[in-house]
Amino acid sequence: MNNKTLAFVLYLIFFLSSISVYGEEQIHTHREYKQHFNSKENPQSLYATQAIDLKALLPINKLIPKLVGDQVVFIGEQHPRFDHHLNQLSIIRGLYLKHTNLAIGMEYFQQPFQKYLDQYIAGKLTTHDLIKKTEYYDRWRYDFRLYEPILKYARAHHIPIVALNAPTEIVQKVGRDGLGKLTTQEKTQIPTDIDFSDEEYAHRLKRIFKDHPQFFGSFETFYEAQLVWDETMADGAAIFLKDHPDTYMVVLAGNGHFAYGSGIPNRLYRRLPNIKTSIVLNDWERTIEPTVANYTLISQEKELPNAGFLGLMLEEIVDHGLKVEDFSKESPAKAAGIKIKDKILALNDQSISKMSNIKEVMWDKKPGNEIIVKVSRSGLIGEEQELVFKVILK
Repeated sequence: MNNKTLAFVLYLIFFLSSISVYGEEQIHTHREYKQHFNSKENPQSLYATQAIDLKALLPINKLIPKLVGDQVVFIGEQHPRFDHHLNQLSIIRGLYLKHTNLAIGMEYFQQPFQKYLDQYIAGKLTTHDLIKKTEYYDRWRYDFRLYEPILKYARAHHIPIVALNAPTEIVQKVGRDGLGKLTTQEKTQIPTDIDFSDEEYAHRLKRIFKDHPQFFGSFETFYEAQLVWDETMADGAAIFLKDHPDTYMVVLAGNGHFAYGSGIPNRLYRRLPNIKTSIVLNDWERTIEPTVANYTLISQEKELPNAGFLGLMLEEIVDHGLKVEDFSKESPAKAAGIKIKDKILALNDQSISKMSNIKEVMWDKKPGNEIIVKVSRSGLIGEEQELVFKVILK
């Protein structure tokens, strides 16, 4: 990472590591630190306002020695921020130099697709095959290029990638109808022990729900869906660590799953009470306070390079595929001869039936690349013509 994109670490109050000691008590987890900080014996807890020494900011490489003693490091993100994923990769590289027995747990992939991640790391699947077989653009949808550097590094160094997330179908059903509506078979895909006791977490989630109530049946079902996410990911990490007790793990997910330890960290700790952990957040977007994490990173925003685009506005018609609805300004597809109401049949000989198929083909294309587009066009008397166009992406 060059100097312009070098991330700096904001040192919150005290660092958590294997040698961190407050009084006579050694603190091994973020949860224990929260308990210590909020205790009456801790004089800092008496002050609502805290000061941050800006001269104490650390370059990200200086953070690595503080994390090497922790078996699990949670690194959060704002999903669309490319610099956050570069920060994650920087920490992974530093930890791998210390622990070659490292694994990476990812929110972006769902547990039923684990075998395809294993095949990818083993060199038996291409990146394009991984995207397709994990149904990435149906289930996660963020630009795959955000995560590609981490995945390429893991593959090059044979670092296991662990799919942590619950199936989309389960989470959506719970969010809409509640846990009680899951079938017996569906319940086998999530943990049976879901902890509802964190009232502070519920309160924070209620504020989020008020901004997006249209996506869920009620706050109760929204809360249940969030806990299904958190518990499933914590359970997936715990199962892997129980099967590989000498392995270190980095867990990657959104900041909200880690903040205050409420989402995944405390639920992992419940399953593995002796494990040592740290939480690192990327540009925490809410109030910065000592109990939110062990570290938060502050980085210059970095955008992905411009992707090549067709300049098509498509309408997805159930059971009828994708039809051209309009064109963007200076559309290369329009310039090539494609027309409104054309049905997209294939890109580069890969069949197209839904929007995710477009993304599977286009994710790594750059301006100037050529794409072969096959369309179906209705004639004057109703007959269908198949036409092929060469489109130079902009």
